[in-house]
Amino acid sequence: MKVLLKFVLDCEPEAAWRALQSPTVFREVSAPLLKVSSREPGGFQTVWPEGENRVEIEALGLVPLGIQIVDIDRSRTQHAGVRIVHDKGRGVSGALKVATTWDHRMAVAADPAGTGKTLYRDRLIVKAGALTPALWASLWAFWQLRGVRLQQLAPTWAFDPEFSGDAKATAARAARRAEPDLAAE
Repeated sequence: MKVLLKFVLDCEPEAAWRALQSPTVFREVSAPLLKVSSREPGGFQTVWPEGENRVEIEALGLVPLGIQIVDIDRSRTQHAGVRIVHDKGRGVSGALKVATTWDHRMAVAADPAGTGKTLYRDRLIVKAGALTPALWASLWAFWQLRGVRLQQLAPTWAFDPEFSGDAKATAARAARRAEPDLAAE
């Protein structure tokens, strides 16, 4: 069964793209219903690495649901200007193991209306045998709340096109821009 979301986020596409790749944003949109902890050595990275990432999930921070593999793949797009984060993970323990299929894709693109905002599309395909309808109903409700949280958080996301991760390089570029143009004299 499928769970679908589609709406415009109040941020630039680059900011949305960076946010979707962030474990911090994943945890923020899952809270307070789910508490997500990393099971990887060193904890969460700033950006989800490609491949398998183990997380432990608790309902309301109290009820253990199990361990989930978040299996990140960014290699596919179907249309120019669209970026997709694909999680092809699976539950490996506890209640999370009931899902036999987990295919989650989040896509961002520039809003076709030309607003400078982001068109966001989210598709989850989940199967759990005879339990699929019950699992789908709970995930559908959770996805709606997740969508509301994405819309609430999006205006706080910013994209700094000069971000390099290197503070010295950023400071050097700023200093060069501040220098007077000697060739003009």
